[in-house]
Amino acid sequence: MGEARLVPIRLDNYKPLRELVFESLREAIIQGRLKPGERLMEMQLADEMGVSRTPVREAIRKLELEGFVVMIPRKGAYVAGISVKDIVDIFEVRASLEALAAGLAAERITDEELEELERSLVQISEVNEKQDIDAIVETDVCFHDLIYKACRNERLVQIITHLKEQIQRFRTTSLSQPGRSRDALSEHRAIVEAISERNVEMAQSLAREHIENAEQSLLNAMREAK
Repeated sequence: MGEARLVPIRLDNYKPLRELVFESLREAIIQGRLKPGERLMEMQLADEMGVSRTPVREAIRKLELEGFVVMIPRKGAYVAGISVKDIVDIFEVRASLEALAAGLAAERITDEELEELERSLVQISEVNEKQDIDAIVETDVCFHDLIYKACRNERLVQIITHLKEQIQRFRTTSLSQPGRSRDALSEHRAIVEAISERNVEMAQSLAREHIENAEQSLLNAMREAK
């Protein structure tokens, strides 16, 4: 695995150790520090994080359940790849769920939450001008989280979050495409306008279109990388 891509676990909160190890490994996969097809060696991962093999083994098992890791009999655990078909399937479902969330937000959002959404647009605009891709991705995540909060349906949010995490490592790829972050900001503004006008159907339509555009950007990037 070459140089270390993980840092020692810090016991600075009350989460169980196995949860901290799981989150650390998942973040390394999402950020591409652990790459698709790479073998996960329990002993080396444990050494890098300063823990025993037990929480690493438990974390790998959970990562397998969430689709981040595949177990190959007699060979071990590997970071899962993701196919074009996987992406199409995930985005197909996500587009419908994001549309539902935006529609519910248009019905249920408070004035304070609407103000947060408007402020989020300003933040996205600022980081776009600086062309800071990490900040662009972070503000994009925050924007969608605000809509999820305003939809007031925890089950829906859980399902969207699970789908989102499966392709989170590709968010940077999509938003790095020329012009995509600028287009995404325009789409975000239109969604906020529809939500502020309490236009449920328009919010749903724009949210669906936004996710479909993100999918197309990602697929274009994957084709160009081949």
